[in-house]
Amino acid sequence: MAQRYRITRDNQQIDDAQKPITLEECKAYFDTQPDMEYTSVFTVKGESTMSIEGDFFLWHEGTAVIPFRHYGGDLYVSGTNEAVIPKMIQAASVLRADIAED
Repeated sequence: MAQRYRITRDNQQIDDAQKPITLEECKAYFDTQPDMEYTSVFTVKGESTMSIEGDFFLWHEGTAVIPFRHYGGDLYVSGTNEAVIPKMIQAASVLRADIAED
């Protein structure tokens, strides 16, 4: 089973108004990453095709596409691909957040 992680400020000792990670903060950070792209629909293809609406930052790692989903003031990402761990740590550091298992 895939492990899912959440990049969050829930455990931070900061003003409640600063706790949610905003979509604008994510866009500003991920726009600086040449291997990332924003999309409002993530499409999974396999035996069937499924499209999910939301705010996704797609990381292109080799032939893999790994979505970071902004939802409810946090970022969610699957840890299926081990290469995602350093990318999550980097994002959490820039966004002044922590990583939690979800």
